[in-house]
Amino acid sequence: MTAYWYEDENFWNASYQILFPEESLKRAAEQIDDLISLLKPEPCSRILDLCCGVGRHSLELAQRGFKITGVDLTEKYLDEAKKKAKEKGLKIEFVHDDMRKFVRPDSFDFVINMFTSFGYFEKLEDDKKVAWNIYKSLKKGGKFLIDMTGKEILSRIFRERDWYEIEGTLVLEERKLKEYWSGIETRWIIFKDDERKEVKFSLRLYSAVELINLFKECNFGEVEVYGDLKGAPYDDRAKRLVAVAKK
Repeated sequence: MTAYWYEDENFWNASYQILFPEESLKRAAEQIDDLISLLKPEPCSRILDLCCGVGRHSLELAQRGFKITGVDLTEKYLDEAKKKAKEKGLKIEFVHDDMRKFVRPDSFDFVINMFTSFGYFEKLEDDKKVAWNIYKSLKKGGKFLIDMTGKEILSRIFRERDWYEIEGTLVLEERKLKEYWSGIETRWIIFKDDERKEVKFSLRLYSAVELINLFKECNFGEVEVYGDLKGAPYDDRAKRLVAVAKK
């Protein structure tokens, strides 16, 4: 039995339909359009997709000629990503590794971390370790883009309970805030084909200022913050917390 939810293959298997419905796969192309417009990468830039999941963003980037490395801890997701890359005739390096351990000094022009794939760990020092790994892995002048639900956004939309249906899967969701808005604990009860599954996970929450301070502590220089991948202001109407930190 694994100690933590993010190391548990059963969690990721049970959550697949919630995390990667067909609609999210279709949105990947538009998200990469926006990302390219925001970052303006040179042709053939080397990009690390950290916590790449099933590779939806890695595939889109590779199709546009960028050199992609995707890293994830879930082997099933990586197997699917490799299969899709092979079907499309794309050359992508997929690596099975923990983001607290993966580092390739001075190797990438850009690192991306999408879809709130940060703040998994119990200790803040582990988040800092990830940020330091990213800093070290970037070339001089390289940029790190992170996309998450910011604390300010969550305070505007927070609900203790929800239920919704995704492609025939019924999900009951319960949320509980940790002390002083330091994090959020979530429980999903999943019903599909007369089968019931339950999973729990927790995330550390970041405000824009907290995220900027974390990156500054890890030696990043300029940090810009936006309200979505299109570059909207991070204000009371922001949809996402998107930060771009420069080495």
